[in-house]
Amino acid sequence: MVSGTGTEVGKTVVTAAVAAVAAAAGRSVAVLKPAQTGLGPGEPGDAATAARLAGPVTVCELARFPEPLAPATAARRAGLPPVRPADAAKAAQELAHDHDLVLVEGAGGLLVRFDDMGGTLADTAALLGAPVLLVVAAGLGTLNATALTAEALAHRGLRCHGLVIGSSPAAPDLAARCNLTDLPAVAGAPLLGAVPAGAGALAPAAFRDRAAGWLGPVLGGRWTGPGG
Repeated sequence: MVSGTGTEVGKTVVTAAVAAVAAAAGRSVAVLKPAQTGLGPGEPGDAATAARLAGPVTVCELARFPEPLAPATAARRAGLPPVRPADAAKAAQELAHDHDLVLVEGAGGLLVRFDDMGGTLADTAALLGAPVLLVVAAGLGTLNATALTAEALAHRGLRCHGLVIGSSPAAPDLAARCNLTDLPAVAGAPLLGAVPAGAGALAPAAFRDRAAGWLGPVLGGRWTGPGG
C-alpha cells in the first residue's frame, strides 16, 4: 500500500519509482488505483501516469469520479457506487496471482473515506495484511502529519514499511534538512528514500534510469540516506 500524509505529497511519483526499480530487476509489477477522483473519461489517471514513468507495468483503476473530492464524497455527488475496501482488496489479491509486486495507491491520506460507511485505505491494508509505504512532505509541518499517520497505522495494527520523501527540494531549507533526521524519529520507521522535486516531469527513460538512486536498498535501490 502506498499512502501519504495528505494530498500532493508525491504518492504517484513514488509509486512510479518503486515500480520502475522493481521492473528493472525483472519483477512483474501491477499498479492499482482503487478510486481516481478529479478526472473525466479518457484523461490519464495516477495509475497510468505511474506506468508511463515506470515502464511495462499492469495498470488497474476500479472507479473514476469527476470532482476532485474525497472518493466517498465524489461518488455520492456523481450518483455512482463507491469503491469499498473489500473491492480494493479483492482486486489486489487477483493481481497478485499474476504479478510479483502489487502497488495499491491511495487517494489523499490514509483515512480519507472510500465510502459512506467510513471505509478507508487503512481498512484495505488490514484486509490484505499489507505493509504501508508512507509518502511524506519534506518541509515545515510534515512532522506532525507524519506522526499522526504513523500513530493511526499503529493503532490499527498496520505495519509502516518506511517513509519516502515525495518531493525533495534541490535547495532544502533548515526545516527540510532537520526533517531528514526527525521524520524517522517521529514515525518510528526508517527513511527509505527521497524523490527529487520535479521528477515526474522527467522523460520516462530518464526517470527509469535515475529511480534506483532515489530509493534505498529495502525498495531495491541504492540510495544510502541523506547525502547518499
